[in-house]
Amino acid sequence: MKTKQLANILIKILGLSVLVHGIPSIVSGLLPMLQAIGSNGNYHSNYYWVYPLSSVISVVIGIYLIVKSRDVTAFLFKDEDE
Repeated sequence: MKTKQLANILIKILGLSVLVHGIPSIVSGLLPMLQAIGSNGNYHSNYYWVYPLSSVISVVIGIYLIVKSRDVTAFLFKDEDE
């Protein structure tokens, strides 16, 4: 197996790992937000959206790494010949 092929596979695995770790973070971030909305509409803090937003960004990065792994590999190994 060539270096670029191995890097491509490892980048896909990294993206899958980031994606899988981000999904439970989104759910655990949404639960306090939903609980705050359900408690008579009284918001104790306006920053409940920050944690789920950072998890969504993490999931988007994971999807990008999975889909664009060849481009990332080409960028990282642009000076190396096949």
